[in-house]
Amino acid sequence: MDPFLEQLASQMGIPIGLLIIALIWSLVWKAIAFWKTARNNHIIWFVIFFIVHTFGILEILYLFLFSKISLDKNKTLSKKSRKRQ
Repeated sequence: MDPFLEQLASQMGIPIGLLIIALIWSLVWKAIAFWKTARNNHIIWFVIFFIVHTFGILEILYLFLFSKISLDKNKTLSKKSRKRQ
């Protein structure tokens, strides 16, 4: 194992395996959220994710709640209005 991770885990008082799982969990959700924010042109969210580290909680909220909200009403139409046209 990496001596840095072992030292960090011992200082935090948690098993190294749990630390590695938490890091992987956070990185996966952060990567998905970064990708989605870039595709949706949500620059503010991108910056927030870059600065704030929440072990994936903020990223999960964005993916399942906020990514479906259009910030620019003129830019995108809702699914219902597209069907009517």
